Amino acid sequence: MGHPVERESGAAAGSELPPGQRLQRGWPVTHYGPVPKFRPERWDFRVFGATADGDKHGWTHEEFTALPYTTVVADLHCVTKFSMLGAEWGGVPAGAVVDLAPPAPDVTHVMVWAEYGFSSNLRLTDFLAEGTLFATHKDGELLTAEHGFPVRLIVPHLYAWKGPKWVRGVEYMTADRRGFWEERGYHNIGDPWKEQRYSYQEEPGDGPEL
Repeated sequence: MGHPVERESGAAAGSELPPGQRLQRGWPVTHYGPVPKFRPERWDFRVFGATADGDKHGWTHEEFTALPYTTVVADLHCVTKFSMLGAEWGGVPAGAVVDLAPPAPDVTHVMVWAEYGFSSNLRLTDFLAEGTLFATHKDGELLTAEHGFPVRLIVPHLYAWKGPKWVRGVEYMTADRRGFWEERGYHNIGDPWKEQRYSYQEEPGDGPEL
């Protein structure tokens, strides 16, 4: 893996910043908790929940890195108010995973699961949006452990917390429920262009029904 067969254009380096954001030179390390130790012989990537065939699907690290690879040029907007523009991300498109392990027709959301039980919920439309990528590389180099190696999710049109580091799988859901940060006061959707940072800003329909 690491040799792109396709390139998609996302936001360019001259992009306008979303409201409240500042341009960041370099890439700060931001995460909650320790950096997990990568053990390739134990690592797998799973798709489960409301799959079309009712089965669980999985790949070893070797199998996952053999999946279709593409690159996306896209910005990263952190809710802490810095934005990194025009990075090139390489990895497995979310759509390729969905093609291999399709969801049931009534799936509306996904929960992306990462190490230590960390999770982030996404609308299926956001998960399948152009540019959403299970990234393994940035600017042609493997991600570092601090930045999410071996896999982190990139969702360019949402705040960066919606794309967890150290991803281990995807759960298909027929109803929405909040992930780790969403349960702790962050906005359920997280659109930086609407400055959807915190749950108190949510409008009716933005969050799960109680």
